[in-house]
Amino acid sequence: MSETTTLTILSTSDTHGFVLPTNYVQRDGTQPFGLTRAATVIDTVRQQDPAHTLVVENGDFLQGSPLAYYAVKGTAQSQPSLLTQAYNAVGYDVGTLGNHEFNYGADYLRQALATLNYPLAQANILDEAGQPAFGPAYQLIKKGGVTVAILGLTTSYIPHWESPDHIQGLQFADVVSTAEEWVPRLQKLADVVVIAYHGGFERDLTDGAPTETLTGENKGYALAQIPGVDALITGHQHRQLAGHVHGVPTTQPGYRGEMVGRIDLTLTRENDRWTVTDSDAQLLPTGTAVPQPAITQLMAPVQQTVEDWLDQPLGRVQGDMTIPDPDAARITESPYIEFIQTVQMAATGTDISGTALFNNEGAGFGATVSLRDVMTNYIYPNTLAVLRITGATLRAALEKSARYFQPAPNGAIGVNPRFLHPKPQRYNYDMYHGIDYTIDVAQPMGQRITALTYHGQPVQADQLLDVTVNQYRAVGGGNYTMFGPQQIVRENQKDMTELIADYLQAHPVITATADDNFRVINSSK
Repeated sequence: MSETTTLTILSTSDTHGFVLPTNYVQRDGTQPFGLTRAATVIDTVRQQDPAHTLVVENGDFLQGSPLAYYAVKGTAQSQPSLLTQAYNAVGYDVGTLGNHEFNYGADYLRQALATLNYPLAQANILDEAGQPAFGPAYQLIKKGGVTVAILGLTTSYIPHWESPDHIQGLQFADVVSTAEEWVPRLQKLADVVVIAYHGGFERDLTDGAPTETLTGENKGYALAQIPGVDALITGHQHRQLAGHVHGVPTTQPGYRGEMVGRIDLTLTRENDRWTVTDSDAQLLPTGTAVPQPAITQLMAPVQQTVEDWLDQPLGRVQGDMTIPDPDAARITESPYIEFIQTVQMAATGTDISGTALFNNEGAGFGATVSLRDVMTNYIYPNTLAVLRITGATLRAALEKSARYFQPAPNGAIGVNPRFLHPKPQRYNYDMYHGIDYTIDVAQPMGQRITALTYHGQPVQADQLLDVTVNQYRAVGGGNYTMFGPQQIVRENQKDMTELIADYLQAHPVITATADDNFRVINSSK
Protein backbone atom coordinates (compact mmCIF):
# COMPACT_ATOMS: atom_id res chain seq x y z
CA MET A 1 0.00 0.00 0.00
CA SER A 2 1.46 3.37 -1.05
CA GLU A 3 2.01 6.25 1.35
CA THR A 4 2.04 9.96 0.48
CA THR A 5 3.65 12.99 2.07
CA THR A 6 4.56 16.53 1.12
CA LEU A 7 7.72 18.63 1.10
CA THR A 8 7.67 22.44 1.03
CA ILE A 9 10.78 24.26 -0.19
CA LEU A 10 11.03 27.95 0.68
CA SER A 11 13.76 30.19 -0.67
CA THR A 12 15.12 33.70 -0.64
CA SER A 13 17.63 35.00 -3.18
CA ASP A 14 19.33 38.29 -3.94
CA THR A 15 18.45 39.93 -0.65
CA HIS A 16 21.72 41.88 -0.95
CA GLY A 17 21.98 42.66 2.74
CA PHE A 18 18.65 44.48 2.91
CA VAL A 19 17.58 43.15 6.29
CA LEU A 20 15.12 45.82 7.43
CA PRO A 21 12.45 47.29 5.13
CA THR A 22 14.42 50.32 4.01
CA ASN A 23 16.32 51.37 0.90
CA TYR A 24 18.32 53.82 3.05
CA VAL A 25 17.44 56.82 0.88
CA GLN A 26 15.84 58.15 4.07
CA ARG A 27 15.48 56.89 7.63
CA ASP A 28 12.50 54.83 6.59
CA GLY A 29 11.28 51.38 7.56
CA THR A 30 8.18 51.11 5.41
CA GLN A 31 9.50 49.70 2.14
CA PRO A 32 7.69 46.56 0.84
CA PHE A 33 10.72 44.29 1.05
CA GLY A 34 13.50 43.18 3.38
CA LEU A 35 14.71 40.03 5.09
CA THR A 36 12.62 40.72 8.19
CA ARG A 37 9.42 40.70 6.12
CA ALA A 38 10.55 37.56 4.30
CA ALA A 39 11.32 35.90 7.63
CA THR A 40 7.74 36.46 8.78
CA VAL A 41 6.41 34.83 5.62
CA ILE A 42 8.82 31.93 6.08
CA ASP A 43 7.80 31.49 9.73
CA THR A 44 4.11 31.50 8.82
CA VAL A 45 4.52 28.69 6.30
CA ARG A 46 7.04 26.71 8.33
CA GLN A 47 4.80 26.68 11.39
CA GLN A 48 2.15 24.79 9.43
CA ASP A 49 4.42 21.75 9.01
CA PRO A 50 7.96 22.34 10.27
CA ALA A 51 9.01 18.72 9.81
CA HIS A 52 8.38 18.91 6.08
CA THR A 53 9.63 22.44 5.32
CA LEU A 54 13.08 23.14 3.86
CA VAL A 55 14.39 26.74 3.77
CA VAL A 56 17.14 27.75 1.33
CA GLU A 57 19.24 30.93 1.09
CA ASN A 58 20.17 31.20 -2.60
CA GLY A 59 23.00 33.73 -2.62
CA ASP A 60 23.84 37.42 -3.01
CA PHE A 61 23.34 38.23 0.65
CA LEU A 62 26.77 39.68 1.50
CA GLN A 63 26.79 42.85 -0.63
CA GLY A 64 24.40 45.52 -1.79
CA SER A 65 23.06 47.53 1.15
CA PRO A 66 24.73 50.21 3.28
CA LEU A 67 24.43 47.75 6.18
CA ALA A 68 26.42 45.18 4.22
CA TYR A 69 29.01 47.82 3.34
CA TYR A 70 29.25 48.97 6.97
CA ALA A 71 30.05 45.40 8.04
CA VAL A 72 33.09 45.50 5.74
CA LYS A 73 34.25 49.10 5.87
CA GLY A 74 32.46 50.91 8.67
CA THR A 75 34.67 49.83 11.56
CA ALA A 76 38.39 49.41 12.10
CA GLN A 77 38.11 45.69 11.29
CA SER A 78 35.57 43.92 9.12
CA GLN A 79 32.72 42.47 11.17
CA PRO A 80 30.54 40.29 8.89
CA SER A 81 28.54 39.07 11.88
CA LEU A 82 26.91 42.52 12.05
CA LEU A 83 25.07 41.39 8.93
CA THR A 84 25.09 37.60 9.10
CA GLN A 85 23.48 37.51 12.55
CA ALA A 86 20.23 38.43 10.80
CA TYR A 87 20.54 35.56 8.33
CA ASN A 88 21.34 33.17 11.16
CA ALA A 89 18.10 34.18 12.86
CA VAL A 90 15.94 33.21 9.85
CA GLY A 91 16.49 29.49 10.35
CA TYR A 92 17.86 28.46 6.96
CA ASP A 93 18.57 24.79 6.41
CA VAL A 94 21.17 25.39 3.69
CA GLY A 95 22.65 28.13 1.57
CA THR A 96 24.71 28.66 -1.55
CA LEU A 97 26.83 31.47 -2.97
CA GLY A 98 25.95 34.34 -5.28
CA ASN A 99 28.31 36.20 -7.59
CA HIS A 100 28.28 39.31 -5.39
CA GLU A 101 29.64 37.31 -2.47
CA PHE A 102 33.07 37.86 -4.06
CA ASN A 103 32.88 41.66 -4.29
CA TYR A 104 34.96 42.15 -1.15
CA GLY A 105 37.36 39.31 -1.86
CA ALA A 106 37.56 35.62 -1.02
CA ASP A 107 39.13 36.25 2.39
CA TYR A 108 36.19 38.34 3.57
CA LEU A 109 33.81 35.79 2.09
CA ARG A 110 35.42 32.98 4.09
CA GLN A 111 35.36 35.15 7.21
CA ALA A 112 31.64 35.74 6.69
CA LEU A 113 30.84 32.09 5.97
CA ALA A 114 32.53 31.11 9.22
CA THR A 115 29.90 33.13 11.10
CA LEU A 116 26.90 31.35 9.54
CA ASN A 117 24.95 28.75 11.52
CA TYR A 118 23.63 26.91 8.45
CA PRO A 119 25.66 24.75 6.04
CA LEU A 120 26.68 25.66 2.53
CA ALA A 121 26.33 23.66 -0.69
CA GLN A 122 28.47 24.79 -3.61
CA ALA A 123 29.64 22.43 -6.36
CA ASN A 124 31.09 24.39 -9.27
CA ILE A 125 33.48 26.89 -7.64
CA LEU A 126 36.68 24.88 -7.31
CA ASP A 127 40.10 25.35 -5.79
CA GLU A 128 43.35 24.80 -7.64
CA ALA A 129 43.10 21.06 -6.96
CA GLY A 130 39.69 20.93 -8.63
CA GLN A 131 37.77 20.41 -5.39
CA PRO A 132 34.83 22.49 -4.13
CA ALA A 133 36.43 25.56 -2.57
CA PHE A 134 33.68 26.59 -0.16
CA GLY A 135 32.53 23.43 1.56
CA PRO A 136 30.75 20.40 0.14
CA ALA A 137 29.10 20.31 -3.27
CA TYR A 138 25.80 19.23 -1.73
CA GLN A 139 23.99 18.73 1.53
CA LEU A 140 21.75 15.82 2.52
CA ILE A 141 18.94 16.91 4.81
CA LYS A 142 16.20 14.77 6.35
CA LYS A 143 12.71 16.21 6.35
CA GLY A 144 10.02 14.04 7.87
CA GLY A 145 11.63 10.81 6.76
CA VAL A 146 12.41 12.16 3.28
CA THR A 147 16.06 12.55 2.34
CA VAL A 148 16.60 15.72 0.33
CA ALA A 149 19.80 16.46 -1.60
CA ILE A 150 20.54 20.12 -2.27
CA LEU A 151 23.14 20.75 -4.97
CA GLY A 152 24.51 24.30 -4.88
CA LEU A 153 25.53 26.02 -8.13
CA THR A 154 26.62 29.57 -8.91
CA THR A 155 26.79 31.31 -12.27
CA SER A 156 30.17 30.51 -13.77
CA TYR A 157 30.39 33.92 -15.43
CA ILE A 158 31.97 35.54 -12.37
CA PRO A 159 35.48 35.87 -13.89
CA HIS A 160 34.01 38.15 -16.56
CA TRP A 161 33.08 40.70 -13.87
CA GLU A 162 35.10 40.22 -10.73
CA SER A 163 38.44 41.73 -9.89
CA PRO A 164 41.06 39.00 -10.49
CA ASP A 165 42.58 39.39 -7.02
CA HIS A 166 39.18 38.62 -5.46
CA ILE A 167 38.99 35.19 -7.12
CA GLN A 168 42.66 34.23 -7.35
CA GLY A 169 43.16 30.47 -7.28
CA LEU A 170 39.51 29.69 -8.00
CA GLN A 171 38.01 27.89 -10.98
CA PHE A 172 34.41 28.37 -12.10
CA ALA A 173 33.15 25.20 -13.72
CA ASP A 174 30.18 25.10 -16.08
CA VAL A 175 26.99 24.64 -14.08
CA VAL A 176 25.30 22.26 -16.53
CA SER A 177 28.22 19.84 -16.78
CA THR A 178 28.64 20.02 -13.00
CA ALA A 179 24.97 19.19 -12.46
CA GLU A 180 25.11 16.38 -15.02
CA GLU A 181 27.95 14.90 -13.00
CA TRP A 182 26.31 15.24 -9.59
CA VAL A 183 22.59 14.67 -10.10
CA PRO A 184 22.86 10.92 -10.92
CA ARG A 185 24.98 10.43 -7.81
CA LEU A 186 22.53 12.31 -5.66
CA GLN A 187 19.62 10.27 -6.98
CA LYS A 188 21.25 7.25 -5.37
CA LEU A 189 21.67 9.06 -2.04
CA ALA A 190 18.39 10.93 -1.71
CA ASP A 191 14.67 10.72 -2.40
CA VAL A 192 14.49 14.29 -3.75
CA VAL A 193 17.13 16.25 -5.67
CA VAL A 194 16.95 20.05 -5.49
CA ILE A 195 19.24 22.42 -7.36
CA ALA A 196 19.86 25.77 -5.68
CA TYR A 197 21.27 27.80 -8.55
CA HIS A 198 22.40 31.37 -8.22
CA GLY A 199 21.74 32.07 -11.85
CA GLY A 200 18.72 32.68 -13.97
CA PHE A 201 17.06 31.74 -17.24
CA GLU A 202 18.61 32.31 -20.62
CA ARG A 203 15.49 31.32 -22.55
CA ASP A 204 11.77 31.93 -22.51
CA LEU A 205 10.21 29.50 -20.05
CA THR A 206 7.43 28.50 -22.43
CA ASP A 207 8.93 28.24 -25.91
CA GLY A 208 12.66 28.10 -25.22
CA ALA A 209 13.51 31.11 -27.39
CA PRO A 210 16.66 32.92 -26.23
CA THR A 211 15.87 35.97 -24.09
CA GLU A 212 19.47 37.20 -23.94
CA THR A 213 22.84 36.64 -25.54
CA LEU A 214 23.80 33.07 -24.66
CA THR A 215 27.04 33.81 -22.87
CA GLY A 216 26.68 31.14 -20.18
CA GLU A 217 25.80 33.64 -17.46
CA ASN A 218 22.35 32.09 -17.02
CA LYS A 219 21.61 28.43 -17.66
CA GLY A 220 18.42 27.69 -15.73
CA TYR A 221 16.55 26.46 -18.79
CA ALA A 222 19.29 23.94 -19.54
CA LEU A 223 19.50 22.81 -15.91
CA ALA A 224 15.77 22.01 -15.87
CA GLN A 225 16.32 19.53 -18.70
CA ILE A 226 18.70 17.35 -16.69
CA PRO A 227 16.96 14.07 -15.77
CA GLY A 228 16.52 13.57 -12.04
CA VAL A 229 16.08 17.21 -10.99
CA ASP A 230 12.95 17.43 -8.81
CA ALA A 231 13.02 21.18 -8.05
CA LEU A 232 15.03 24.15 -9.29
CA ILE A 233 15.59 27.32 -7.24
CA THR A 234 17.03 30.24 -9.22
CA GLY A 235 18.09 33.85 -8.68
CA HIS A 236 20.61 36.39 -9.95
CA GLN A 237 18.33 38.12 -12.47
CA HIS A 238 16.08 39.67 -9.79
CA ARG A 239 13.07 38.37 -11.69
CA GLN A 240 9.81 37.19 -10.15
CA LEU A 241 9.19 33.73 -11.60
CA ALA A 242 7.24 30.67 -10.55
CA GLY A 243 6.13 27.77 -12.67
CA HIS A 244 7.31 24.61 -14.38
CA VAL A 245 10.12 24.26 -16.92
CA HIS A 246 10.29 20.87 -18.61
CA GLY A 247 8.02 19.68 -15.83
CA VAL A 248 10.39 20.84 -13.08
CA PRO A 249 8.93 23.30 -10.53
CA THR A 250 11.04 26.42 -10.31
CA THR A 251 11.05 29.81 -8.60
CA GLN A 252 12.98 33.07 -8.66
CA PRO A 253 11.93 35.44 -5.85
CA GLY A 254 12.95 38.88 -7.10
CA TYR A 255 15.18 41.25 -5.19
CA ARG A 256 15.77 42.43 -1.60
CA GLY A 257 13.35 39.91 -0.09
CA GLU A 258 10.29 41.21 -1.93
CA MET A 259 9.15 37.61 -2.49
CA VAL A 260 9.70 34.18 -0.99
CA GLY A 261 9.84 31.29 -3.41
CA ARG A 262 7.65 28.31 -2.54
CA ILE A 263 7.75 24.87 -4.13
CA ASP A 264 5.45 22.12 -2.87
CA LEU A 265 6.25 18.53 -3.76
CA THR A 266 3.85 15.62 -3.29
CA LEU A 267 5.74 12.38 -2.72
CA THR A 268 4.52 8.80 -2.88
CA ARG A 269 6.35 5.97 -1.19
CA GLU A 270 6.55 2.57 -2.82
CA ASN A 271 9.13 -0.14 -2.22
CA ASP A 272 10.80 1.92 0.50
CA ARG A 273 11.49 4.87 -1.82
CA TRP A 274 9.83 8.24 -2.14
CA THR A 275 9.16 9.64 -5.60
CA VAL A 276 7.71 13.00 -6.61
CA THR A 277 4.23 12.54 -8.08
CA ASP A 278 3.00 16.15 -8.15
CA SER A 279 4.36 19.65 -7.67
CA ASP A 280 3.44 23.30 -7.46
CA ALA A 281 5.47 26.51 -7.58
CA GLN A 282 4.47 30.00 -6.48
CA LEU A 283 5.81 33.25 -5.08
CA LEU A 284 4.74 34.60 -1.70
CA PRO A 285 4.76 38.43 -1.53
CA THR A 286 6.32 39.89 1.58
CA GLY A 287 5.36 43.56 1.20
CA THR A 288 2.51 43.55 3.71
CA ALA A 289 4.08 41.11 6.18
CA VAL A 290 4.95 42.54 9.58
CA PRO A 291 8.76 42.60 9.94
CA GLN A 292 9.82 39.68 12.13
CA PRO A 293 10.06 41.16 15.64
CA ALA A 294 12.98 39.11 16.94
CA ILE A 295 15.25 39.95 13.98
CA THR A 296 14.13 43.58 14.04
CA GLN A 297 15.06 43.83 17.71
CA LEU A 298 18.33 41.98 17.12
CA MET A 299 19.36 44.39 14.37
CA ALA A 300 18.14 47.61 16.02
CA PRO A 301 21.50 48.64 17.55
CA VAL A 302 23.56 48.15 14.39
CA GLN A 303 20.81 49.67 12.28
CA GLN A 304 20.87 52.83 14.40
CA THR A 305 24.65 52.95 14.09
CA VAL A 306 24.47 52.56 10.32
CA GLU A 307 21.83 55.27 10.00
CA ASP A 308 23.96 57.70 12.02
CA TRP A 309 27.04 56.74 9.98
CA LEU A 310 25.17 57.41 6.75
CA ASP A 311 24.16 60.88 7.88
CA GLN A 312 27.76 62.07 8.17
CA PRO A 313 28.03 65.25 6.08
CA LEU A 314 30.77 65.07 3.46
CA GLY A 315 30.36 68.25 1.43
CA ARG A 316 28.09 70.92 0.02
CA VAL A 317 26.73 71.61 -3.45
CA GLN A 318 26.46 74.99 -5.11
CA GLY A 319 23.63 74.72 -7.62
CA ASP A 320 21.34 71.81 -8.38
CA MET A 321 22.76 68.27 -8.46
CA THR A 322 19.47 66.46 -7.92
CA ILE A 323 17.99 63.96 -10.37
CA PRO A 324 14.25 64.68 -10.61
CA ASP A 325 13.84 62.50 -13.72
CA PRO A 326 16.27 59.56 -14.17
CA ASP A 327 15.14 58.91 -17.75
CA ALA A 328 15.82 62.52 -18.69
CA ALA A 329 19.24 62.34 -16.99
CA ARG A 330 20.25 59.62 -19.44
CA ILE A 331 19.34 61.78 -22.42
CA THR A 332 20.73 65.12 -21.25
CA GLU A 333 23.81 65.16 -19.05
CA SER A 334 23.07 65.58 -15.35
CA PRO A 335 25.42 67.56 -13.07
CA TYR A 336 25.45 64.50 -10.79
CA ILE A 337 26.77 62.30 -13.62
CA GLU A 338 29.36 64.93 -14.55
CA PHE A 339 30.49 64.95 -10.91
CA ILE A 340 30.96 61.17 -10.91
CA GLN A 341 32.97 61.45 -14.11
CA THR A 342 35.11 64.14 -12.50
CA VAL A 343 35.85 61.89 -9.51
CA GLN A 344 36.74 58.99 -11.78
CA MET A 345 39.10 61.08 -13.91
CA ALA A 346 40.75 62.64 -10.86
CA ALA A 347 41.30 59.22 -9.30
CA THR A 348 42.97 57.78 -12.40
CA GLY A 349 44.58 60.72 -14.19
CA THR A 350 42.57 60.52 -17.41
CA ASP A 351 40.43 63.00 -19.28
CA ILE A 352 37.84 60.53 -20.63
CA SER A 353 35.44 58.69 -18.33
CA GLY A 354 32.36 56.52 -18.62
CA THR A 355 29.74 55.73 -16.00
CA ALA A 356 26.07 54.81 -15.64
CA LEU A 357 23.03 55.89 -13.68
CA PHE A 358 22.56 52.47 -12.16
CA ASN A 359 18.87 52.51 -11.29
CA ASN A 360 15.94 54.89 -10.86
CA GLU A 361 16.06 55.10 -7.05
CA GLY A 362 18.96 57.51 -6.68
CA ALA A 363 17.92 61.15 -6.35
CA GLY A 364 21.32 62.77 -6.89
CA PHE A 365 22.77 65.21 -4.36
CA GLY A 366 20.95 67.94 -2.46
CA ALA A 367 22.53 71.03 -0.95
CA THR A 368 24.42 68.94 1.65
CA VAL A 369 26.03 65.67 0.60
CA SER A 370 26.08 62.88 3.18
CA LEU A 371 27.47 59.38 3.03
CA ARG A 372 23.83 58.27 2.66
CA ASP A 373 23.58 60.29 -0.55
CA VAL A 374 26.75 58.74 -1.90
CA MET A 375 25.78 55.16 -1.12
CA THR A 376 22.18 55.35 -2.31
CA ASN A 377 23.25 56.86 -5.63
CA TYR A 378 26.46 54.92 -6.29
CA ILE A 379 25.20 51.52 -5.20
CA TYR A 380 27.97 49.15 -6.30
CA PRO A 381 31.39 48.56 -4.69
CA ASN A 382 33.15 49.28 -7.97
CA THR A 383 36.81 50.00 -8.33
CA LEU A 384 38.18 51.82 -11.37
CA ALA A 385 40.28 50.71 -14.31
CA VAL A 386 41.90 52.63 -17.15
CA LEU A 387 41.51 51.07 -20.57
CA ARG A 388 43.87 51.93 -23.42
CA ILE A 389 41.67 51.48 -26.45
CA THR A 390 41.39 52.61 -30.04
CA GLY A 391 38.88 55.10 -31.35
CA ALA A 392 37.14 52.21 -33.10
CA THR A 393 36.74 50.41 -29.78
CA LEU A 394 35.37 53.51 -28.11
CA ARG A 395 32.87 53.95 -30.92
CA ALA A 396 31.83 50.29 -30.56
CA ALA A 397 31.21 50.84 -26.83
CA LEU A 398 29.14 53.93 -27.57
CA GLU A 399 27.11 51.98 -30.11
CA LYS A 400 26.53 49.30 -27.49
CA SER A 401 25.24 51.93 -25.04
CA ALA A 402 23.10 53.52 -27.75
CA ARG A 403 21.08 50.30 -27.93
CA TYR A 404 19.48 51.42 -24.66
CA PHE A 405 17.17 53.71 -26.62
CA GLN A 406 14.58 53.23 -29.29
CA PRO A 407 12.57 55.75 -31.32
CA ALA A 408 9.13 56.55 -29.94
CA PRO A 409 6.10 58.14 -31.60
CA ASN A 410 6.13 61.84 -32.49
CA GLY A 411 9.89 62.01 -32.44
CA ALA A 412 10.22 61.05 -28.78
CA ILE A 413 12.95 58.84 -27.33
CA GLY A 414 11.98 55.57 -25.66
CA VAL A 415 13.81 52.82 -23.81
CA ASN A 416 14.60 49.52 -25.51
CA PRO A 417 12.53 46.91 -23.63
CA ARG A 418 15.53 44.54 -23.68
CA PHE A 419 17.06 46.81 -21.01
CA LEU A 420 13.95 46.56 -18.85
CA HIS A 421 12.82 42.95 -19.27
CA PRO A 422 13.24 40.25 -18.19
CA LYS A 423 15.73 42.00 -15.89
CA PRO A 424 16.24 45.78 -15.57
CA GLN A 425 19.71 46.61 -16.91
CA ARG A 426 19.86 50.38 -16.69
CA TYR A 427 23.42 49.96 -15.42
CA ASN A 428 24.40 48.79 -18.91
CA TYR A 429 23.83 52.21 -20.48
CA ASP A 430 27.00 54.26 -20.11
CA MET A 431 27.45 57.99 -20.53
CA TYR A 432 30.89 59.40 -21.32
CA HIS A 433 32.70 62.61 -20.45
CA GLY A 434 35.75 64.16 -22.12
CA ILE A 435 34.45 63.43 -25.60
CA ASP A 436 31.58 64.99 -27.53
CA TYR A 437 29.15 62.65 -29.24
CA THR A 438 25.64 62.35 -30.60
CA ILE A 439 23.33 59.34 -30.45
CA ASP A 440 20.60 59.38 -33.08
CA VAL A 441 18.03 56.74 -32.14
CA ALA A 442 16.39 57.05 -35.56
CA GLN A 443 19.41 55.33 -37.11
CA PRO A 444 19.87 51.54 -37.22
CA MET A 445 21.58 49.95 -34.24
CA GLY A 446 25.30 49.96 -34.82
CA GLN A 447 25.11 53.22 -36.79
CA ARG A 448 23.74 55.58 -34.15
CA ILE A 449 26.89 57.50 -33.23
CA THR A 450 26.64 60.29 -35.76
CA ALA A 451 29.31 62.55 -34.28
CA LEU A 452 32.33 61.75 -32.11
CA THR A 453 35.13 64.19 -31.27
CA TYR A 454 37.95 64.46 -28.72
CA HIS A 455 39.47 67.89 -27.99
CA GLY A 456 37.46 69.24 -30.89
CA GLN A 457 38.82 66.80 -33.46
CA PRO A 458 37.08 63.73 -34.97
CA VAL A 459 38.11 60.53 -33.22
CA GLN A 460 40.12 58.35 -35.59
CA ALA A 461 39.63 54.58 -35.72
CA ASP A 462 43.28 53.84 -34.88
CA GLN A 463 43.71 56.63 -32.33
CA LEU A 464 44.78 55.42 -28.87
CA LEU A 465 42.79 56.77 -25.93
CA ASP A 466 42.93 56.18 -22.17
CA VAL A 467 39.42 55.81 -20.76
CA THR A 468 38.34 55.33 -17.14
CA VAL A 469 35.44 52.97 -16.41
CA ASN A 470 34.49 50.79 -13.48
CA GLN A 471 36.17 47.43 -13.20
CA TYR A 472 32.99 45.52 -14.07
CA ARG A 473 32.82 47.28 -17.41
CA ALA A 474 36.57 47.16 -18.01
CA VAL A 475 36.63 43.37 -18.12
CA GLY A 476 33.66 43.25 -20.48
CA GLY A 477 30.80 43.09 -17.98
CA GLY A 478 27.36 43.74 -19.44
CA ASN A 479 28.41 42.03 -22.70
CA TYR A 480 30.71 44.88 -23.64
CA THR A 481 32.80 42.42 -25.61
CA MET A 482 34.96 45.18 -27.11
CA PHE A 483 36.56 45.60 -23.66
CA GLY A 484 38.71 43.10 -21.78
CA PRO A 485 41.40 42.71 -19.12
CA GLN A 486 44.16 42.86 -21.73
CA GLN A 487 43.34 46.54 -22.34
CA ILE A 488 43.70 47.60 -18.69
CA VAL A 489 46.81 49.71 -18.19
CA ARG A 490 46.26 50.71 -14.56
CA GLU A 491 43.71 50.51 -11.76
CA ASN A 492 42.65 52.30 -8.60
CA GLN A 493 41.80 49.68 -5.98
CA LYS A 494 39.71 51.94 -3.75
CA ASP A 495 36.01 51.45 -4.27
CA MET A 496 34.02 54.36 -5.60
CA THR A 497 32.29 55.15 -2.31
CA GLU A 498 35.67 55.88 -0.76
CA LEU A 499 36.88 57.78 -3.82
CA ILE A 500 33.80 60.02 -3.78
CA ALA A 501 34.24 60.64 -0.04
CA ASP A 502 37.94 61.41 -0.54
CA TYR A 503 37.13 63.85 -3.33
CA LEU A 504 34.58 65.65 -1.18
CA GLN A 505 37.06 65.88 1.65
CA ALA A 506 39.51 67.57 -0.73
CA HIS A 507 36.75 69.67 -2.35
CA PRO A 508 34.16 70.30 0.39
CA VAL A 509 32.17 72.61 -1.88
CA ILE A 510 31.35 71.30 -5.34
CA THR A 511 29.60 73.16 -8.13
CA ALA A 512 26.78 71.62 -10.12
CA THR A 513 27.79 71.90 -13.76
CA ALA A 514 27.10 69.97 -16.94
CA ASP A 515 28.80 70.74 -20.24
CA ASP A 516 26.25 68.79 -22.31
CA ASN A 517 28.99 66.92 -24.15
CA PHE A 518 26.57 64.28 -25.40
CA ARG A 519 23.22 64.49 -27.12
CA VAL A 520 20.55 61.86 -27.64
CA ILE A 521 18.24 62.79 -30.50
CA ASN A 522 15.54 61.30 -32.69
CA SER A 523 16.10 62.79 -36.12
CA SER A 524 12.88 61.27 -37.44
CA LYS A 525 10.78 64.04 -35.90
